[in-house]
Amino acid sequence: MYSPSLYYPTLLITDDDLDFRETLREMFEPEGFQTVLAENGLEAFEIVQKETVHLLLLDFNMPQLDGIKTIRKVHQIKPYLPCILLSAALDECIRKEAEEAAAFSVLSKPCSRKQITSIVRQALANITSE
Repeated sequence: MYSPSLYYPTLLITDDDLDFRETLREMFEPEGFQTVLAENGLEAFEIVQKETVHLLLLDFNMPQLDGIKTIRKVHQIKPYLPCILLSAALDECIRKEAEEAAAFSVLSKPCSRKQITSIVRQALANITSE
């Protein structure tokens, strides 16, 4: 049976850097993804409550709610939503916090197009096979 939501997954891209959000949008939309953009964790949480989102890409360092707090808050209402955390200051402490928050993956910024698209596809394959 055809399901538009699985055929065209929606990525919620959350970063306080507008240029980075737009770069990710330009990377994923030609690949067949729908994208929704948020500039902080609070906005992302509000979007997850209202819209169908299949995956959340988010920065660690943001105003209002950082990436880890956003993942925890999102997982309270959508426990299986895959979240990929991005950080320019990635260290073991952030990795550990992300793991404890049940992030699907953590990537260091900058990351390659191949790296981020591969992780996104892996995360989406996990939810469609469950």
